[in-house]
Amino acid sequence: MRFTVGSQNTVGSMAGRCFLRVSLIASCLLVGCADKVDPVRAIQAKRQDRLQSQSTVDHLGKTFDLLSNLVELNPKESKRQITYHLNQWRQGRTSPADQAIIKTPVTPLVKNIADLLPTDSKVDRPGRSSYIASDVDHLRDSYLCRQITRWVDNPQHDDPLLEEWFSQLPEKIGEDETEELRTAARLFDWTVRNIAIEPLIDATPGPPAPPMSDGLEFRGGAYRQTDYQTLWRGTGDAWQQAGVFILLARQSGIPAFILALPPAASDDGGSGELKPWCLGVLVGEEVYLFEPQLGCAVPGPGQTGISTLAEARKDASVLRRLKVPGFFSYPFTSKKVTQCVALLHVTPEAISPRMKLLQSGLTGDRRMVTFVDADQLAKDIDAVRGIAGVRLWRKSLLAEIYAADLVRAAERDPVFQFWYKSRWAILEAPMSSAQLLAKARWKHLKGVFDNDDIENEKGARVLYLSQRAPEFEIADLSIDVNLQKLYGVRRELGISPEVYQRQIQQAQQMMRMGKRTATYWISLIQYDDNRFDTAETWFTKRVLGDGQPSRWEPSATYNLARTLERLGKTDEAIELYKSDQNPRPHGSRIRARLLGKQVESEGDEE
Repeated sequence: MRFTVGSQNTVGSMAGRCFLRVSLIASCLLVGCADKVDPVRAIQAKRQDRLQSQSTVDHLGKTFDLLSNLVELNPKESKRQITYHLNQWRQGRTSPADQAIIKTPVTPLVKNIADLLPTDSKVDRPGRSSYIASDVDHLRDSYLCRQITRWVDNPQHDDPLLEEWFSQLPEKIGEDETEELRTAARLFDWTVRNIAIEPLIDATPGPPAPPMSDGLEFRGGAYRQTDYQTLWRGTGDAWQQAGVFILLARQSGIPAFILALPPAASDDGGSGELKPWCLGVLVGEEVYLFEPQLGCAVPGPGQTGISTLAEARKDASVLRRLKVPGFFSYPFTSKKVTQCVALLHVTPEAISPRMKLLQSGLTGDRRMVTFVDADQLAKDIDAVRGIAGVRLWRKSLLAEIYAADLVRAAERDPVFQFWYKSRWAILEAPMSSAQLLAKARWKHLKGVFDNDDIENEKGARVLYLSQRAPEFEIADLSIDVNLQKLYGVRRELGISPEVYQRQIQQAQQMMRMGKRTATYWISLIQYDDNRFDTAETWFTKRVLGDGQPSRWEPSATYNLARTLERLGKTDEAIELYKSDQNPRPHGSRIRARLLGKQVESEGDEE
């Protein structure tokens, strides 16, 4: 192709225009890219947040899967996995708000219990930012108590003796505060009925006392079981029951604590120690009283409702009415309870910033209370007239020290080891029958009573029934190989006939103990499931009427009286409350009095 001068100018002109267009497009693109830098970064940040959120949900999900099936897992391995997943979740919590939580100072109240912590735990347990093995026990207790509150906090579990009083209470304190107190009353009543009462000092046959840590008494009160053992085994003394109630109330967002008296008011013989007296529940600006040693709420003036601390301090008749003339006195008076010290029942883990962080990340069905703001709680309680200070209760750590003492004693002494392990082998031994009973108990506490046909999972009721082997089957243990496998009894080579026979007898004893325990727990399920006719049959015929002694008989007597009360058989109920077989004769006679008063009042209205 040939170009003339004119054509060259034309081409040059076209090239210039093209260059201009390209320059303009490039400029626009550059400007556009600059404008879109922030949106792109925002999208990337959102994507990163989403991935981080998904990662968080995964790790918390795995943690809760492990917690929900903890009873079926290897304890050491499950602790390792839960700790791992929590720390993986923790690594993703990098926001300024999360970092501020982690840097929250530990409450100065910890000094009340610091002397009970080993040197290497004084900082780690309350103050460490990463999750540690001891956290798993705390989370297990929080999880299980949360599950219990979900099914117990229900109108069907209201105490009939308090129904009329509660119906009038909203006019005085408001609807919300009334509902809080209702919940507290339900949880206390469940604890009293479901945790069989033991004496403060265990005087049942046992081995000689092993060496104990300073200040601890072998089989002494309050600390000879942890809260979990009390809940798990379904038996404990009054202060162990109180500890369980406080944990249940906490999961419902209700502050509960121990009210203790200073030495001058407690008649403690000059020990100089605070003496626990009562349970206090803070609702609004009032502290309501529940008496764990009597197993009942403290009746208010005129023997109605639930007394407040203010009423007990002002009206001498409130505590005087806790006497049963001719039978029982009550050691506390309005003058003695003028100034009380509040004891907060918390572990070092519960006041740690890492638990505050975890609680902030729990939503939906995973929501539970893992952290206690002890400083704020102390401030709220201390503002109530009649409270002369707030401290941490030492019971939890004393229970840990006591348990460690028993483990050491069992390692040294085979005879002590047998006693130590055999007491609850039916529930805690590594054998099939105990594992099955443990699975049933776990489901019972979670409120899973019946089978889930969709998931093909058996409920607590059916699992308990499987533990009720007939007597002929128990007698056949020595010849039935399958039963021997189930109960961990096999005749090994070299075992003499005498030793083998003793093993058979011990296994048969365990079978009977497991059967009676399962029978009693089924009876409790029938009551809590509002099947009062069925509950009466189970308590009467299968627990109290089977002709064989059982540790559950005293508590079955009390629960039978409660069942008869529900069925309108008040005369029979009152008679049982006053019987010598009742495990809480003092508190039960007070209930009999209140029930009789209610019946008379209803009769007058008719």
